Amino acid sequence: MNEAIVEIVRNGSEDELYSNLIDFNVKNAQVFHFPDFTVELKQSFFETLFHRLSDKLQSRTYVTCLETIRILSREKSGLESVATENALKTLLSHAGLALSLEDESGEGFATIQDAVVIIEAQKCLCNIIFNCQAAQRICSTNGCIEGIVHRLKTYKDPTLVHEIKFFDMRILFVLTALCRDVRPKLRQDLHGLTYLIEVLDLTLRSADEAERRVSDPEVDLCCEVLKILFNITVATDSSNMDEEEEAHFLRLVSVLHDLLLCQTATKEKRDELHNHTVNLLTNMPRESYEELVAPVNEDTTGAAEQKDMEYDGKNMEAVVKLLEFLENRLEVPQQSLKESLAPVLHCLCQICRANRSIRKFCRLKTLPYLRSEVKFLPQEGNLLRNKLCRMFTSPVVEVKELAADFLFVLCKSNVTRFVKYTGYGNAAGLLAQRGLMCGGRGEEYLSESEDSETEEYSELKDNINPVTGRWELPKPNPMEGMSDEQKEYEAMQLVEKLDKLQRAGVIQPTKISEGGKPVPMEHVAEMLEGVGEPPHSSGSESD
Repeated sequence: MNEAIVEIVRNGSEDELYSNLIDFNVKNAQVFHFPDFTVELKQSFFETLFHRLSDKLQSRTYVTCLETIRILSREKSGLESVATENALKTLLSHAGLALSLEDESGEGFATIQDAVVIIEAQKCLCNIIFNCQAAQRICSTNGCIEGIVHRLKTYKDPTLVHEIKFFDMRILFVLTALCRDVRPKLRQDLHGLTYLIEVLDLTLRSADEAERRVSDPEVDLCCEVLKILFNITVATDSSNMDEEEEAHFLRLVSVLHDLLLCQTATKEKRDELHNHTVNLLTNMPRESYEELVAPVNEDTTGAAEQKDMEYDGKNMEAVVKLLEFLENRLEVPQQSLKESLAPVLHCLCQICRANRSIRKFCRLKTLPYLRSEVKFLPQEGNLLRNKLCRMFTSPVVEVKELAADFLFVLCKSNVTRFVKYTGYGNAAGLLAQRGLMCGGRGEEYLSESEDSETEEYSELKDNINPVTGRWELPKPNPMEGMSDEQKEYEAMQLVEKLDKLQRAGVIQPTKISEGGKPVPMEHVAEMLEGVGEPPHSSGSESD
């Protein structure tokens, strides 16, 4: 049957070709593997289809031939015949991307302007570039990227079909994801950063001017642009940027701020948009995060009811969106814990380290002053602090470390304060990793602020177990009434049992080294070293 179709495509009339390919496309619309097609047969099929596409007299069959190529190119095998300069040039021509390098006026575009043909050709390019390394190499240098960037400049044209914009961006995303050499070319040589930011800004302005929400197709386009921007900024060296690059990043973060605040047609698309926005924010240089906040506009403050989103004279609405996004992910992780939580936690850690006002606002929202909730374990409850503390015991190492790091940053790397909000048991992992188990401070901060306590917390403070971080009723002393000889006997019994467990390999006692990290003990008797010495001071409770 497959051989017959290939023969009809090769030698049949236009009507026979048209009817047989339509039947093939309908039957295989949802098929992704073609075991009945040998590699040789598939290559022969491709060659015949591309020959038809090159014939200007058979334009009626263009869409049908392109649909067949799109379906067959879902499978990796047999794509060698389409990974040639001529075949890909044919697809670029039908996609309207065959811009002559000598012609910068735009007249070098293909004359085929039928939107359906362009979109089908774009879909074919997406599949072939994604599944074939040879095609990736060719499309990196054959004018494909230049053609897309050239068409980017026309995106303001209301007659340009949305799907064409979307698949332009999809092709660019695949190329920047799979070909490292494309990234600096797009960002620097072709000024892609400027044009891509303009696409985001144009989409937001269009919705704002029409006083409507950003539609689902527009969100899809923005997400593709954000993914491309992520690819071309992932290796940014923030310590080696000129003024022009710094200005680009400031503008980009300003647009990302607007994307966090924009209204979308559906909640699902809003979450998707915020997800890609968060991913891109992790690539931004520290200095650019100031664009996430803006001075409070007194004319709109009352109307917008943003009093709880203001701090230090700045509007923190975008930061609130980030915290809400984190809380939603903590409640219902979308994918694996790592994919769902690591990016937003990493993003918030970076932003809080870079901007004092944002850090203090996040601390106010995440670590509010403790009151009667100290009667429960830090990981018990529905506050953001409780949810983050639960992540401290996550089996996913990245999530566990980032959740602890975020709260540690909010505590200004102050060990005493960190233990106060999380309990020493929860905090031990991070403290051991950073050599801070004896207290102290992990990072130096320029400003100092007092850690005020509420009246309720002060009343309960003396009975809070520092290991669990929870208030507990006073417990009777188990050694009360014992003589010194009895106490010594019980202590030796404990040492012998610990020594037995250590020798059996059940436990490994440790002590704190001079560097503040736990190191194994050779014998449990080492636990008595230093007993009676004054404890190491961990510094004040100041922020």
